[in-house]
Amino acid sequence: MTGKLKGRSAVVTGGLTGQGFAIAEALAAEGADIAIGSRAAARWRDGAEPDHIADLRKRLSAFGGKVFIGHLDIRDIAVIDTFARAAEAVCGPADILVNSAGTTAEQPVSGHPEDLWLEIIDTNLNGAFRMTRACLPGMIARKWGRIINIGSTAASVGWKDNPAYCASKSGLLGLTRCVALEGAPHGVTCVMISPTWVETGLMRDNVRELVAREGKGRTVESAYVDIAAQNPQRRIIQPEEVAALAVFLCGEGARGITMENIQVTGGALW
Repeated sequence: MTGKLKGRSAVVTGGLTGQGFAIAEALAAEGADIAIGSRAAARWRDGAEPDHIADLRKRLSAFGGKVFIGHLDIRDIAVIDTFARAAEAVCGPADILVNSAGTTAEQPVSGHPEDLWLEIIDTNLNGAFRMTRACLPGMIARKWGRIINIGSTAASVGWKDNPAYCASKSGLLGLTRCVALEGAPHGVTCVMISPTWVETGLMRDNVRELVAREGKGRTVESAYVDIAAQNPQRRIIQPEEVAALAVFLCGEGARGITMENIQVTGGALW
């Protein structure tokens, strides 16, 4: 690794699993100090850190930078403020923000539960707005910043029984463009990375629910084979591919890339 992000501080939401952790680890490998926020941390913040979290911390710390892992619920402004102060005390002001935290659930528009709609929109869209609002002023003041929103092909393609998810990711693209314009005169870029299916724990959960709902006797493994077969590259995208793009976007060579929706799909439409 080049250490090109040494001296930079990165905040990654939803950074304990999947794409979020892959991005956090890739940024740490380039020298960045890493602050990870996750709702999962609520389960252990008042007690001993569980072994798997200690292992993740060790992996990140091995690169030599500072590491902070704390409770973060991006639906709660007060919790965001508390997290931001604690993260800054360890890692310094955020130079990089990766809005990776997200959720989804399949429901048709007809009969869609109100609370489920609001939960998805509040997490995927409002949460990214709140985190950006917290970090952007400091980036503007320091004349440097990178904001990366983890979107989805759902921002561009509708999908049956996914109205809240598609709406939230479409809204996130609109937010990305507005933030990019606001930050442009001040050395702050904002880009959305939109993958198709990525092989993570969340994907496995979604596929398991899909298989159960179909009730056709299909296994999760056979569903994975089918999903890979539908991709023009005949494979499933890996979190490390998204992470590599995120690292590039944080470098000086990407300072002219902003307001974009970059898809990582292997040629797939969804």
